[in-house]
Amino acid sequence: MKPRERVALSRPVADEVRKTTCYMCACRCGINVHIKDGKIRYIEGNRDHPVNKGVLCAKGSAGIMQHYAPARLRAPLKRVGPRGSGEFQEISWEEALSIATGWLGEVRNTDPKKLAFFTGRDQSQSLTGYWAQQYGTPNYAAHGGFCSVNMAAAGIMTIGGAFWEFGAPDWDRTKLFVMFGVAEDHDSNPIKMGIAKLKQRGARFVSVNPVRTGYSAVADNWIGIRPGTDGLMILSVVHELLKARKIDVDYLVRYSNATWLVIDAPGTADHGLFARDGEGKTLIHETVTEQVVPFGTRGARAALSGRVRLEDGRFAVPSFQLLAEKYLDERYAPENVAAETGISAETIRGLASEIARVAFDEAISIDQPWTDTNGERHQAYIGRPVSFHAMRGLSAHSNGFQTTRALHILQVLIGAVDCPGGFRFEPPYPKPVGAHPTPHGRAEHFGSNKPMSGPHLGFPRGPEDMLIDADGQPTRIDKAFSWDAPFAVHGAMHMVIANAHAGDPYPVDVLFLYMANMAWNSSMNTAGVIKMLEDKDEKTGEYRIPKIIYSDAYASEMVAYADLVLPDTTYLERYDCISLLDRPISEPDAVQDAIRWPVLQPDRDVRAFQSVLIDLGARLRLPGFADNHGKPLYKDYADYIVRHERRPGIGPLAGFRGSNGDRAGRGAANRDQLKRYIDNGSFFSTHIPMEAQFFKHANQAYQDFAVRMGFFDTPQPVIFQLYQESLQKFRLSAQGLREPHAPQTHRQRILEAFDPLPDWYRPLGEALIDRTEYPYHAITQRPAAMYHSWGSMNAWLRQIHTKNPLYVPGPLCDELSLDDGDWVWVISHHGRIKVEVARMEAVNSSTLWTWNAIGKRKGAWGLDKGAPEAKKGFLLNHLIHELLPPREDGMRWSNSDPITGQAAWYDLRVRIEKADPASNSEPQFPAVARPGPEPHPDELRYGQEWTS
Repeated sequence: MKPRERVALSRPVADEVRKTTCYMCACRCGINVHIKDGKIRYIEGNRDHPVNKGVLCAKGSAGIMQHYAPARLRAPLKRVGPRGSGEFQEISWEEALSIATGWLGEVRNTDPKKLAFFTGRDQSQSLTGYWAQQYGTPNYAAHGGFCSVNMAAAGIMTIGGAFWEFGAPDWDRTKLFVMFGVAEDHDSNPIKMGIAKLKQRGARFVSVNPVRTGYSAVADNWIGIRPGTDGLMILSVVHELLKARKIDVDYLVRYSNATWLVIDAPGTADHGLFARDGEGKTLIHETVTEQVVPFGTRGARAALSGRVRLEDGRFAVPSFQLLAEKYLDERYAPENVAAETGISAETIRGLASEIARVAFDEAISIDQPWTDTNGERHQAYIGRPVSFHAMRGLSAHSNGFQTTRALHILQVLIGAVDCPGGFRFEPPYPKPVGAHPTPHGRAEHFGSNKPMSGPHLGFPRGPEDMLIDADGQPTRIDKAFSWDAPFAVHGAMHMVIANAHAGDPYPVDVLFLYMANMAWNSSMNTAGVIKMLEDKDEKTGEYRIPKIIYSDAYASEMVAYADLVLPDTTYLERYDCISLLDRPISEPDAVQDAIRWPVLQPDRDVRAFQSVLIDLGARLRLPGFADNHGKPLYKDYADYIVRHERRPGIGPLAGFRGSNGDRAGRGAANRDQLKRYIDNGSFFSTHIPMEAQFFKHANQAYQDFAVRMGFFDTPQPVIFQLYQESLQKFRLSAQGLREPHAPQTHRQRILEAFDPLPDWYRPLGEALIDRTEYPYHAITQRPAAMYHSWGSMNAWLRQIHTKNPLYVPGPLCDELSLDDGDWVWVISHHGRIKVEVARMEAVNSSTLWTWNAIGKRKGAWGLDKGAPEAKKGFLLNHLIHELLPPREDGMRWSNSDPITGQAAWYDLRVRIEKADPASNSEPQFPAVARPGPEPHPDELRYGQEWTS
């Protein structure tokens, strides 16, 4: 190579480096954005950032093409053609905001429940929820109801926290890691870094997943389970541990409700509830004095078994006895679950044995004295180095709540929650259910032109906290917190359009959505939902859903169905707040939050949605957004982040508070707070003292630390709930023994699903169809290179995936004479699709699968109408109905978990038939018009100006 041809490796590549937070997935990694000539030169990981420590994936690097995507919206839009046509007129922001204010103001004045305000994968739910509460509509929630509410609800109700954003494995110390159903894009950098640590230390990694890709491909052991049966396998492991007496008895007695006495009085309103004294304290049986005393009595040695008589003459038994009797039943024996799960008895027994061996034979200790919340001093942290992680693979089934509870109970039984080597809580968790509000949304909670009396979402303590009217009918449009889904703690967004279209329980006047692609990949029964959005009332000629306001940064499929479009910025053009009030970036050893900030200014007539929402709040004179004279309280979202207080001294950000910026957690507003974050790499981190780092649920030092930080105003220790009393209350209502009484239509469903001890039942959609006619499961996974639909239009990432074949198990390919590139019909009880196939051996033999959100509608996302995503890409959504098949009594339930309302995406059963060769997948939909004058080049190039 001649000298003049050598690359100048030290040559500056940028004029400036701006540090912010990535938004190409949910990891919230730190990034360095290199700016040259006013444009992004490239993006790399921030090595000082506590989440990713400089690691960055293909998605994060491709943020350049997300920012410069031709799919970006350019200006506010008003629909001028029929819904779905994509025909719009650009208007000014003043006109757009005037229209929105008029629509929203009329509804607030007449009947605020006629506004349905739901947001998608945004990270500002503390703001959007607060706005909805001040507006006064009961109809608000975010995307969790169709994503992972089973995970969050089951975790918080059982151990006070959950997988993913509430906790993480102890990657540095765990010796056995078991992962259930985690998509490859989810928390990908931390998981990849964690798995690398496991490999370096020689720790074992076991993956339980129907499909062996990504994380599963590098696991030491892959357990290719049949979808929807994870809970049965977990309870079989519990069965084996109980038989072998490999449980941590001391841990159970100290930290769980295993010793709490459960009333045994069939036919009464208290049967199955905890026995309590006159002050409401739960009771235990003390083995030395043989007396019934309150839980927590100093020096008491509580029994885990035995039937005792209470003072009132009734009998009671410890909840652990009920647990042991249930799971020691031979129906949970490995031989008896093998056929259902598709996993051999030998494998199940081997997993249980390995969990027991590592937990008890390889226990670890950290020499650190600490004091528990009962005042007892301990000289060390004792750890069971077995950790678990799970996500949507467990969550997105109609039995997912009970399955996830089963996994948490397995952790508790071996003493592996928040100990060295186990699953560890991330602040501000753990929190007991009692630290959360109950939901608000009954008629007495709201009214015209006034705020809601409390937050929309929360945790019911029993049937008395449901959001129903005097006739037992739901008061929310999505039927969350009703008899249909009593613990729908994230709402049920996937049912909003169908319910509004049907006017059940009532119609809405305005549907207001943010970043929720409900006209395509975020809806079940996509074609049906499209029709619902287009349908008109035969009498009035007006749309069944009269007005739709939508905000997004990109021309998604949903944009075409809006009447008014409020264009958002990209994540590099706005402020965002990754808040401790919402979804922080904490680690087990540190309290952490972060911001995004405008590293570039928009070159289009767009505004950050959060600032637009604050503007609308002021125009509507909502309390908290305008003063008594109607003057706005905040200039924009940046101003709100700094000056808003949820409680005195508690704001959206925990760092750099106080007039000097030297306080953390609690403190006065600091006008330089955002600058301090930017100067610090756009994040804040404060270390948890070593004395407070483990056993947070019962560690007095951590509880005091949490109070200082403002997580609580008083200590809130957590007692793990092996036995869930709130579920039993619903069973009593279903038996007609407790007010309010469950409707006859719901009683059997509640009795079957609401077991206070984790149970397994066949997924509802699977149970209601002929499984011989539809013999295969069909599921989706999100690929590592994509994150929801907005990542799969990215020009660089499209070079990895431009279409998604249906992956078919090798034996089935042989049976049907299928080769790669052949076409098949995939048929469910609801619909049929025609797709291209690819052979795969590393998949459960009864499972078909594909990548999620690759398929696009023609004309959407700035892609050419002939793009592979539109021609050969497809969605399984067309095969999934939002309602279950009719029962014998004619009832059609939501295709959801009956406890939480979680959308049951993974309950799908299908059959396949070989089809004639084709060039397009089916169904195909008419193309939508591209809104706005943004240029759409046939070939997209970037960075040529710097190559000379």
